[in-house]
Amino acid sequence: MGSKLGRRKVRVRVSLLIISFFRREVERGIFVSSSSSTFLGSLPLPYPKVSMKQDSMNRSCLCSILITTALICGAYFIGNAYIDEEFKEKLLRWEITNRMYNVTDKIQNVADKVHNVTNKIQNVADKMHNVTDKIHNVADKMQNATSPTCENLDKPLGTEALPQGIIVKTSNLETQHLWNYRHNKKGNPNRAMSLLAMAVGIKQKEIVNNVIQKFHSRDFVVMLFHYDGVVEDWKQYPWNEHAIHVSVMNQTKWWFAKRFLHPDIVAEYEYIFLWDEDLGVAHFNPQRYLSIVKEEGFEISQPALDTTKTKVHYPITARRKKLKFHRRMYKNKGRVHCDDHSTDPPCTGWVEMMAPVFSRSAWRCSWYMIQNDLIHAWGLDLQLGYCAQGDRKKNVGVVDAEYIVHYGLPTLGVVVTASSSSPNEKNPKSRVSQESSESREVDNRPEVRRKSYVEMKRFKERWKKAVEDDICWVDPY
Repeated sequence: MGSKLGRRKVRVRVSLLIISFFRREVERGIFVSSSSSTFLGSLPLPYPKVSMKQDSMNRSCLCSILITTALICGAYFIGNAYIDEEFKEKLLRWEITNRMYNVTDKIQNVADKVHNVTNKIQNVADKMHNVTDKIHNVADKMQNATSPTCENLDKPLGTEALPQGIIVKTSNLETQHLWNYRHNKKGNPNRAMSLLAMAVGIKQKEIVNNVIQKFHSRDFVVMLFHYDGVVEDWKQYPWNEHAIHVSVMNQTKWWFAKRFLHPDIVAEYEYIFLWDEDLGVAHFNPQRYLSIVKEEGFEISQPALDTTKTKVHYPITARRKKLKFHRRMYKNKGRVHCDDHSTDPPCTGWVEMMAPVFSRSAWRCSWYMIQNDLIHAWGLDLQLGYCAQGDRKKNVGVVDAEYIVHYGLPTLGVVVTASSSSPNEKNPKSRVSQESSESREVDNRPEVRRKSYVEMKRFKERWKKAVEDDICWVDPY
């Protein structure tokens, strides 16, 4: 920058010296002296000589030209010096600005690259953090797997390899649509449902129809066990398509219940009605019945029997007209004495097996007490009090306000068979086989009753042995 200023000063001085020189020479008249005139006159000029007046005018003109030329040259040198330096300064500033812009861009690019590298490092750090978290989770799970909390998980046998949330322990008898996701539960989805299960034969279809019509479809699921193998003939009833049908020949309701009413299958149902098929329900309302059961806290119950139309085998099941319900019977005659201080069956704490009603919890206990091979369940009724979820004197009862009739029809053991005659073979050329068949009933009811007594004896023996073998069991009664 200093050298540029020096050069500018030199040019200005040179210009000033030239101007001063021309001015001095003009003032001295060096170019217009007589000698100059003589010199000019001696030159072989083509022009003719002029007078002194003309010569004076020429000199004056020449002086003006010289002065003007000197001024122009001085102005040129001075202006050129300033303009040149200013242009160079502007050019230099532009170059510096461009370089600064370039440097700034490069710095910005470097900053962007650094930012990208920082982001990549952060991403790697996040991934490492996630991996660390997963490792910690696995370590925690491995540690928890051996902890008492995990060891005490109530997982069903055989599901140890499954995560807890995917295990479905229970099911239900609710049918599902094939082609849509509409909820199938009738009425309010949150409404408590109960189950009516009956072993039925086609001969009692009218009685069964009367029973099912009492159990409104909004509150009950109906399940029919067909012991005669006839299912198609029930289609005449509107409720048929909504019922669950299970057909196996010549089996009792307890055989069906043990195999098709597992507690995990019926866990959604609040109460289970496990009824015979020969019951009259003209004076029975299921909703009012359950209202009384819930109010009194009955875990196991049954409707009272109408003594005017039913042969009552056990007095505890007989209806008492002036009562809403009762929990015990009273008897002063015979071997059995029952009063307010009695605590055991047959005085209290049990119901008969033709029309029992179980709560969900009571059925879970009772189901495990049903023996697979003792299909008549004789003797089971006297032990139901152990499944009453508490004091059997309070939690087992008979409802008098809603009562039924037990017709006592002989259904089990009557088998219909068909006998066929041999084909007529007198004419060997005839290829038409003529068969005549006729059906007849075989009454096995005496054998059924005999087996029922044998089963009751076996059940008592098994109960006694189970009590003796289980050193941890304490009889609550």
